[in-house]
Amino acid sequence: MSEGILLEPVARGTLLPETERVARLQSALPQILAALEGETDEVAIQATLACLLWETLPQANWCGFYRRIGERMLAVGPYQGGMGCLRISFDRGVCGACARTGTTQLVPDVQAFPGHIACDDATRSELVIPITVGGRLQAVLDLDSPHRSGFSLSEARLLEALMTQTFSQAVHPSPGIG
Repeated sequence: MSEGILLEPVARGTLLPETERVARLQSALPQILAALEGETDEVAIQATLACLLWETLPQANWCGFYRRIGERMLAVGPYQGGMGCLRISFDRGVCGACARTGTTQLVPDVQAFPGHIACDDATRSELVIPITVGGRLQAVLDLDSPHRSGFSLSEARLLEALMTQTFSQAVHPSPGIG
């Protein structure tokens, strides 16, 4: 499926009503799964997801992954959007909180989040989902939006299920930690 996601075009930066965003994501999910069918390389999966989710989520101004590279450190992985932070400690920001707690972080207003890292001053909301395999954090999916409440709990749940399904068969390289 090299043509990408077959969805109605929506201008980047548009915040659709939640029901339309959820319906759009639900329409994209079978296409995303078909594109990734049989893929086991973690980086190929991340790169493809970053691209296809970017096409699916027009409200995002950043869509990508931070990979676990140390006991308490993340490094930028495949993504779409402007320049991301290169490294994020588990002690900093929304991505760090997700990595530290192993729980999805749905932040409707990043300015109200203690310790938020402003990699992009335009970001107003964030959704970060942990990718855990065999009880060990491998990466986080990071989605930013220039809109407050740019992501919903319904979108979070759909994306959590997608991450579980797509990474369950991935081959995870050893991050070089003991």
